[in-house]
Amino acid sequence: MMYHRQQLQAIATRLSYYPGVVLLGARQVGKSTLARTVAASHAKAVLLDLELPEDRARLAHAPSFFAANKDRLVILDEVQTMPDLFSQLRPEIDADRRPGRFLILGSASGKLLRQSAESLAGRVSYVELAPLLLNEVTPEPLQPSAADLLALLTLWQRGGFPLSFTAPDDAMSLLWRRDFIQTFLQRDLPNLGVGIASETLHRFWRMLAHNHGQLFNASQLGQALGGMSHTAVTRYLDVLCDAMVVRRLEPLQTNLGKRLVKSPKVYVRDSGVLHALLGISGTADLQGHPVGGHSWEGLVIEHIAAYAPPDAQLSFYRTAAGAELDVVVEHGGRKTGFEIKLSSAPKVSRGFWQACEDTGVGKAYVVAPVSSGWMLEKDVQVIPLRSVANVFAI
Repeated sequence: MMYHRQQLQAIATRLSYYPGVVLLGARQVGKSTLARTVAASHAKAVLLDLELPEDRARLAHAPSFFAANKDRLVILDEVQTMPDLFSQLRPEIDADRRPGRFLILGSASGKLLRQSAESLAGRVSYVELAPLLLNEVTPEPLQPSAADLLALLTLWQRGGFPLSFTAPDDAMSLLWRRDFIQTFLQRDLPNLGVGIASETLHRFWRMLAHNHGQLFNASQLGQALGGMSHTAVTRYLDVLCDAMVVRRLEPLQTNLGKRLVKSPKVYVRDSGVLHALLGISGTADLQGHPVGGHSWEGLVIEHIAAYAPPDAQLSFYRTAAGAELDVVVEHGGRKTGFEIKLSSAPKVSRGFWQACEDTGVGKAYVVAPVSSGWMLEKDVQVIPLRSVANVFAI
């Protein structure tokens, strides 16, 4: 099934101005499918999958290939498998800066980002593709319906990887996610140059799942991993963040003269992968699981990150005295706050109001599994998940 991805317009807009666009996202998130959609709107577009030997061979002499296809949109999929290509793209773009020449797809890693940043700075624009979002898998209903609630529950339980979400049943979806985890650790990460044993990373990822939405304590996790150093644990976290399967949410840095939490929070970015790591097989198990509230929080944060402006900064705010905001989005000199509640009748604490005052947010939203929103107070509104897209639409 094809879904209209919200980043399709962003790619089209940037290709109309930049010589190249780099589309980054986790493995199996739908980059290739989206690229084929883009290719369909460009006459004679050529797409190379660089994991295929025959396509790699076509770039054995890249300048000749680029010259032969100078009037076409060239799409390079899984470009991290040919890292030297970045240095060859730079002179090609410099020689001909016409917009819309290259669409480059990569499963992000620190190595990939560093190479592209050094070689292509100022020449390309970056777009990140998240797992499927609620607004992408189901249109906004004219009025609340059981089908809309089912779509939300399915997305939350199975996550947003297309082949997991569209599986014929929950059992097949869970099987796909478990296979994805195994393949990702045993094949994909080594192909990205990660030399850490797959079983070690699997244990670490499961531990992160159990700490999903909580403060990251490298020393504590190191002890649980058999006395591993906190620097090694932090390196493992960097690997999973680079591969875009874990999010590290940093605390808001502000000088308020208050004792602020300084440790980041960690989230498994896809809720379906989180549930597979924790052995949660169905919606009924999820709703009664201790991680349910944190799982919902992670799902909402991924929607906020996907719809926030590209240069926005996301963080959280917490003081030792108990003032807290789950997400603070800074953009254009303004701050927007989000509190996330797994309740159909959400209530906020005194700490929420104190955090809004401390951080100076212009508006704040409480995101909950509700069918429609309402005002709590001036500039504070309860909204359903799909309305997150509207927060940043203006």
